[in-house]
Amino acid sequence: MLVWACILWVFAATAVAMLPIRHQYIPGVALLIAAPLLILWIGLSVAWWAGVLALAAFVSMFRNPLRYLWAKARGQNPQLPPELRS
Repeated sequence: MLVWACILWVFAATAVAMLPIRHQYIPGVALLIAAPLLILWIGLSVAWWAGVLALAAFVSMFRNPLRYLWAKARGQNPQLPPELRS
């Protein structure tokens, strides 16, 4: 089941990456929320080092959204790219 969940997440992330940037926001947030649960599942089912590798891949892939959320959490007002401004 874990393998199928990982494969589904990868295909969903690939499909979202092919969307225009303004259409990536909502499915990207869903993937951003689902990833830590999947990483925890990997760490508990496989091994702790596999969870660490999955976490490193997650942080690498979502570095810009995580950087934005980190700045918002610190009380800063980061600027969004022009494509995402409404």
